[in-house]
Amino acid sequence: MPVCQSCHHKWSWKQTFVKSFALIGGMRCPYCDEKQYITARVKKRSTVIPLFIVLLTAIGNFFFTPTHVFLYSLAILLPLVLVINPFFVELSSEEEPLF
Repeated sequence: MPVCQSCHHKWSWKQTFVKSFALIGGMRCPYCDEKQYITARVKKRSTVIPLFIVLLTAIGNFFFTPTHVFLYSLAILLPLVLVINPFFVELSSEEEPLF
C-alpha cells in the first residue's frame, strides 16, 4: 500500500482504490491533507498492463478461441487488475513528468 511522503501514514486499500482514479491533479492525503501524486513509473505501468491483457486475449481469440472466451477473459482479468492495482501504487510529493 502507498505511504504518504509528507506524514508517512500508510493508506488503506479502499482509500488508495478510490483516490487512484484521480490521475490528473494529484490526490489529497486522508491523514495530513497534503497533495500526493502517483509516480510516473506507476502511471505508465497502470496503462500498459491492461492494454497488454486486452491485446493478449485478442490475439488468443484470433488464433485459438471463439469470441465468448475473449469476453469472459476480459470480464475476469480487467477487474482483477483494478483490484490488485492499489497494492502497487507509489506516491510522490511532486508531480513527475511521464516522459
